[in-house]
Amino acid sequence: MGRRVCMGNEAIALGAARAGVSIVSGYPGTPSTEIIETFLHEKIPGIEVQWSTNEKTAMEVAAGAAYAGARSMVTMKQVGLNVAADPLMSLSYVGVEGGMVVVVADDPGPWSSQTEQDTRHFAKYANLPVFDPSSPEEAYEMVSCAFDLSEEFKLPVFLRPTTRVCHASATVDLDDISAPRQAAGFEKKQDWIIFPALSYRKHGELEQKQKLISDRFSTLPFNRIIKGGKKGVAVSGVSYLYLMEVIKEFDLDLTVFKVGTPYPLPFKLAEEFLSLVDSVLVLEELDPVVEEGLLFISAGTKRVLGKITGDMPCNGEYSFESIKNAVLKFAGVESKTSAMAELPTLPLRPPVLCAGCPHRASFYAAKTAARNFDKTVYCGDIGCYTLGNAAPLNTVDTSLCMGPGITIAQGIKLAEKGTKCIAFIGDSTFFHTGIPGIINAVYQNTDITIAILDNHTTAMTGGQPHPGTGRTAMGMPAKPLDIEKILTACGVDHISTVDPFKYEDAVDAFRAAMEYSGPSAVIARAPCIALVKKLPVTVRRVNDSCIGCLKCIKHLGCPAMSVGKEGKAVINEPICTDCSLCVNVCPVGAIKRVDRNV
Repeated sequence: MGRRVCMGNEAIALGAARAGVSIVSGYPGTPSTEIIETFLHEKIPGIEVQWSTNEKTAMEVAAGAAYAGARSMVTMKQVGLNVAADPLMSLSYVGVEGGMVVVVADDPGPWSSQTEQDTRHFAKYANLPVFDPSSPEEAYEMVSCAFDLSEEFKLPVFLRPTTRVCHASATVDLDDISAPRQAAGFEKKQDWIIFPALSYRKHGELEQKQKLISDRFSTLPFNRIIKGGKKGVAVSGVSYLYLMEVIKEFDLDLTVFKVGTPYPLPFKLAEEFLSLVDSVLVLEELDPVVEEGLLFISAGTKRVLGKITGDMPCNGEYSFESIKNAVLKFAGVESKTSAMAELPTLPLRPPVLCAGCPHRASFYAAKTAARNFDKTVYCGDIGCYTLGNAAPLNTVDTSLCMGPGITIAQGIKLAEKGTKCIAFIGDSTFFHTGIPGIINAVYQNTDITIAILDNHTTAMTGGQPHPGTGRTAMGMPAKPLDIEKILTACGVDHISTVDPFKYEDAVDAFRAAMEYSGPSAVIARAPCIALVKKLPVTVRRVNDSCIGCLKCIKHLGCPAMSVGKEGKAVINEPICTDCSLCVNVCPVGAIKRVDRNV
């Protein structure tokens, strides 16, 4: 294929295609989403790709393909691994036949996640090997090696890129794409059935494989020692690139141990590294995985500095500056660069719901309906609608992970009987993990209102399809699952479906649902504004009758509205979508529809 500038996620997908992957499954989640999007864009013949209902489903689909001897890949972000943990932990015992690579993108920062959890710990917990790429080029090379290792040891293998690797771009030397490996076919055997006796035996075998994999890792080019002085730096992931820049810029004489496979640690290479140095600084995101390994091997004979000693931060993403400061201090070198003038602190710009987002209309209608009740708790979820927590909407009081808003609401209701609880969940998340919570609410007859914000897509991660959209990831038509019918089948008796932009109807629907005794549901259905390819020919404009009360701004927080020079509301017409929500808030009718200026 030649040389090509690739995003890290793109390189991972193309590396898997080169390795002959034939089945790819996953659930969208930043920073992993573009891996599957690359497969869909490239349209490589013979590769089946799917956005699965959730990460657990995706893991099991990939496992089934690997049982039959195909090479499979499953993708997710780090919190998605929690959803997939149940099958994965058993899969490490049962094993696979064809190569299976589990790509879990970690998010140091975190930039777009609930947690900063480190998948390398999960790999250790599951006794599964993990590759930790430092760049898009290395990620591309690691994928093939991961498939080969998986087939050799009959185990799933982790690839753990972080946000900077996933979203960085680099020039990658691409080999030709291989034809997808043909599956040999499923072979029936008792080892596919995880009985306790099998688990006992397989656990012992799994532990024995760790040393063999460690020895193999000591021979891979992703792990290497760059010899220098008696002070050593062990480094994993993208921090390696920052470190090498610092060494070059300041001409440092350091011995570097580059770790591309942090678990199991390449033991022989680590021993050699420790024999060359007197002290060690460990650079890694996020947890002290390599650091703990070196401490174990050195048994106190070497001074190992890192997170445990407080020499490196335990949270957040590393940068060139943070690594430069730590390395120069460790090397005993003062920075010779001139101090830069202190830059002014940039103002914070929190994320907001888009102008014309139907979720804003749903939140405002629910909040209006809730005024009739003494206390309402708004239980949120993970998606664009988490932004409903911000002022002036203030309609997300809890948000934990994917799908728990419905069940958190039940717990609050049980503990505080007189409180009204509304649980907001998106349509994609409804299919992901919302349904079991609804069944529980019906089974326990818990008095909560479930608001399904159906905007016809998985909006937060870029508009991927889901079981309710009527098409698959590969663009094939699919039977759209009906949310109302699913709610009915789950036993919910009070269900309303409304357009949230029809303000009075939406308020009435929420009020009736909250007055109902028992589980109730409101489906607020309107497309994500990002799906609307062309803006309407009309917009809204504030006329001279505006009294400057600014209720439209204070109640809605629409980014298309601001305060003008005279203290009156002004609409930024180029981004106005004519959703008309502000019209329902204005007490004097000062907001009128006009033709859009083209």
